[in-house]
This record gives sequence, structure tokens and C-alpha cells, in this order.
Amino acid sequence: MTRDVTPLLDVADLAVEFDTPKGPLRAVRGVSFQVGEGETLAIVGESGSGKSVTAQALLGLVPPRARVTGGHVTIEGRDITGLSDREWQKLRGERIAMIFQDPLSALNPSLTVGYQIAEMFRRHRGLGRAESRRRATELMVQVGIPDAARRLDDHPHRFSGGMRQRVMIAIALALDPRLLIADEPTTALDVTVQAQILRLLRQRQRADRLGMILISHDLGVVARAADRVAVMYAGRIAEVGTVAEVYEHPAHPYTLGLMRAVPAVRDGGGPLVAIDGQPPDPTAPPAGCSFHPRCLFARDRCREAEPEPREVAPGRASACHFAEEVIAGVHTGAR
Repeated sequence: MTRDVTPLLDVADLAVEFDTPKGPLRAVRGVSFQVGEGETLAIVGESGSGKSVTAQALLGLVPPRARVTGGHVTIEGRDITGLSDREWQKLRGERIAMIFQDPLSALNPSLTVGYQIAEMFRRHRGLGRAESRRRATELMVQVGIPDAARRLDDHPHRFSGGMRQRVMIAIALALDPRLLIADEPTTALDVTVQAQILRLLRQRQRADRLGMILISHDLGVVARAADRVAVMYAGRIAEVGTVAEVYEHPAHPYTLGLMRAVPAVRDGGGPLVAIDGQPPDPTAPPAGCSFHPRCLFARDRCREAEPEPREVAPGRASACHFAEEVIAGVHTGAR
């Protein structure tokens, strides 16, 4: 999709496959999107839709049994497809950084949090121990960790879940990256701490004009934190647009199903509407549109031809043959 300004990140036709005993598993299939400076793009979808694999591919961190089989990724005009390990080590942290879903697993339990933050400055900036510790302390203060100078020498297990996530944010922001990927950054946190973490990320983003990708299954978190949203299903992007557009007038039946399955105060506690069926087997997806076995709008065309993403309004795209009908809320009920 064409944007008015040169994007910070441009992903074009990204494809990732896993080798399995049943054959190739196409986890990401022709994914394209852009992220601008100072913008937050949320990527949402069910577990297994390809959200985290997409993020891993952007960082050159796909598992050993996986491989990028197509597409290009460009950051600030530089094509980073096919970089060497040495080139990736230089790029990560410097230009692109990631906040992982589980900070307790991501942090080394045997090292102090101060050492782990300061390591970014030692390895990438060549700073000495004293200066690295000073900068680590400053970062801990900036992300809202109380009594930072004393807690510098504490190990991760001595921090709460919310404070461990703040440590992860400090590590991610240490080298002033231009793009930040946050993979489920508020999972397992209570709603108060969730709000604090999201507010912190937004503040740092605005101050530094960071581009950010927020990966989440929580549509409420996305509504509070993102500018645009890309909805993924079965390794593809089903639709993309502003949060307001997508939430208020979905352009893909899968998105419509997600919206109907979310409780809202205005519903008065009424029953939720589940999406029938299960996601397809990624090693043997159905012919045509992957969503057609679960879709209220499905017709013969959907079973025969996989729809390509197309623009349905300025800055908005949908991979549905009948996107206009979905937006209008009209369907025949034919299956």
C-alpha cells in the first residue's frame, strides 16, 4: 500500500517456512506492511497466526528449523534481507530492538539487572564499567524503577513482573533504536501495571519519534496504544487500517468475528458470538481463502481463489473478495 511519506520500516511479501515431518509449514505468507516514524502499528490475531514469527524474521531471529523464503525488509531505506550474523549483531539494538513477551525468561537469572543493561553500552559503545553502570542507572530511572542506584545490583527474581518488564524496556531503549518491536509486552500483568507500561512506551515513543510494532491478542490494549492495526490470519494479513476504521467498520469477516467476540459495556453483558470452527492446518491450508470454512460471507469464489490484499479506502486494505459487503454489514448467509 502506498503511503505519503517514506516509511521507517517497509516489509514486502515476507514469507517464512518451517520444516516439519508433514512437510513445509508456511508460517508467514506474503506479508506486507509499513511503519512510519513515531507511529505504532499493532499486529493482532489468534495464537499461531504468524505474529511472533513475523517479528522474529524482522530481527533475523527465526528458529534454526525455519527460514525466510521470500520478500524484503527495509529499515530507513536499507535492505536488511539476508544479512550476515555479524551484520545482524550490529543492527540489533542500534537500529531495531525488541521487548520480549516474558521478561523473566528473557533476562539472565544469574546476572544482575544492572550488568545486563550496562552490557549494551560495553559491547556496542565500548564504554568502561563505571560509565556503563552510570548510564544503566539513568535508564532505570527513566523507565520508572524506584531507588535505581541501589537496585542496580539486584537479580531479576527480586523484581515484580511489571518492574522486570521495565528492565526489558530499558535494555531495548539503551542504544536509541529507531524501531521498537513489543511482543505481548503486557501479558500476565494486571490492568493497572498494563496501563503504566503502555504509558511509558508511548512517552518514550513520542520523545524519540520511535516507530513501534505492538504484537498482541488483546484488542483493548491495541485500542489504547496503536495508531494502525494489521489483522493476521493463517500467516497472512487479512486487513490493515487505522484502529478506528478497523474496529468500527471491519473490512474482513475474520476481523468482524474478532470484534463480535469481544465483550463491551454497551452490550449489557449479553452473550458473545464465537467464530465457528478452527484455524486451518498450516501444512495443508484449504484452497482459496484460508478463512472460507469459518466465514459467513463465503461463496464459490472464496473456495477457488485466494484473495490478494486490495485497497478498499485510502490507507486501508483487505484480503477479502467481498470486503465492501463486510464493511456494509451485509451478507447472504450462503456457505
